[in-house]
Amino acid sequence: MRELLTGLAIFMCLTSALAAPGVQVWQVAKPLDATYDAVYQALERNRFFVVFEPNIGKNLEGFAKRWGEDYNRNRLDGIRAMVFCNAWYANQVSNQDPELLALCPLHLTFTHKEGVTRILFLRPTHIAGDSQAAALAAELEGDVAKAVQAGIEAAGKGE
Repeated sequence: MRELLTGLAIFMCLTSALAAPGVQVWQVAKPLDATYDAVYQALERNRFFVVFEPNIGKNLEGFAKRWGEDYNRNRLDGIRAMVFCNAWYANQVSNQDPELLALCPLHLTFTHKEGVTRILFLRPTHIAGDSQAAALAAELEGDVAKAVQAGIEAAGKGE
């Protein structure tokens, strides 16, 4: 039982009212960099190739003096993002509903505060609605979620 509770403390997917509509949230009691690296590797292993890695927190730091008390009110320790794409999915989306190419590329945003990393993902199914590509969006969302979960589990094991 203790191992189960420890596992739940390390990995938790939030689907409750805590998440904004259309946003899937994972929460991990691990450092930002370790979680980020593990998820990056898992995405790439699953053919979701990372094409851009903005360090949003670092970019915002330059505005701290200018924004004063308005800077980082939530006291986040870090904000990073990764932009990624799978060419096969991009092609299939373009075949079924070219307007849903607005999803391409996809991205994850990572935030860190008080020892907890949160991973945020805009759910393609939320955006697809009743599009002809809705089933494809569900498949895509599921594949990204599996890759993220694999990365989180690897981070939890210290891999």
